[in-house]
Amino acid sequence: MEYTLFTDKHRKGREDMDKQGQGGFARAIAMDLGTTSVLVAVRGRGILLQEPSVVAVDRHTGKILQVGQAARQMLGRTPGDLVAVRPLREGVISDCTVAEAMVRAFLHKAAPGRLLKPRLLVSVPSGISEVAERAVVEAGLQAGARRVYLMEEPLAAALGAGIDIAQPEGHMVVDIGGGTTDVAVAALGGVVASTCLTTAGDQFDEALIQYVRQTHGLLIGARTAEEVKCAIGQVAGEGEETLAVKGRCLNTGLPREVTLSGKETETAFAPVAQTIVSAVQDVLERTPPELAADVAVSGILLTGGGSLLRGMDALLAQETGMATHLAEDPIRAVALGLEATLPHLAKRQEGVLNLARRRQVEV
Repeated sequence: MEYTLFTDKHRKGREDMDKQGQGGFARAIAMDLGTTSVLVAVRGRGILLQEPSVVAVDRHTGKILQVGQAARQMLGRTPGDLVAVRPLREGVISDCTVAEAMVRAFLHKAAPGRLLKPRLLVSVPSGISEVAERAVVEAGLQAGARRVYLMEEPLAAALGAGIDIAQPEGHMVVDIGGGTTDVAVAALGGVVASTCLTTAGDQFDEALIQYVRQTHGLLIGARTAEEVKCAIGQVAGEGEETLAVKGRCLNTGLPREVTLSGKETETAFAPVAQTIVSAVQDVLERTPPELAADVAVSGILLTGGGSLLRGMDALLAQETGMATHLAEDPIRAVALGLEATLPHLAKRQEGVLNLARRRQVEV
């Protein structure tokens, strides 16, 4: 990662800007930049924004028309000259231009009228490549940030769930997001053993789409699949709940309705859930014995929107033999952890919160 060096004069000017920013200007902003949603927190003001990671773009001019919730409403419904784009895929930026515009829009929404360029702390998947890291940093800088910091999502999630990750005791975090699932054992402010899967919430949706297509001869969209997942989706349990689902019949091409049960979603989700279980088992096998003993006592912490699937905690507990706990606020855990880190950015304290191997870029 590159660093830009400054003279004392430049650094003094930046310190003066920081002091001026205390009167209400946003000096430090945290962004949980997820595949399916973005959460933004401003230091001293908490989490101010939570919106889908979707941008509506004019297909011909490339102009950004809508960002966030307004753009999400267009998914699968856009006319020929509009396209709804998700600029992140599997946890990394896939469209730099659109991602930059989205980050800029969310920064302005969370901190409108702010005159000073903020420090920006962004969450990234564990094990992210340097190329992908650089894309996140560039998006933040181009969107108006003065300096960009990166923090690994499992560390932020643990911190947001109330775990003191600076202590020597080991803790396992399973963060199931929209595009990635991070499984990590953390201790002493760092990640000891981890893996990052591209098996996550989006794959649950796709599995349900394929199941309904093959079993009921009905074609449903991603939004419908997500709604079913949230309403009756499960990976373990009784599955007595049902939901009427509308789509297009593959035989006639006409609209048709079928009724899905929770048990059917369990069947559809089973291969995806098993992939996550196998990843957890793999990380446990690679964890040093002393830390594995700590995890056996503290259990497994579940965060992320995917952890809300019914029976996910029970399935992991059954397959690993360890107690599994759902974070108090699983969807916002990463953002809360990032927010708690913001006061430490200006101090640049090494080893306090392990800011993604403490890589940073200045402009």
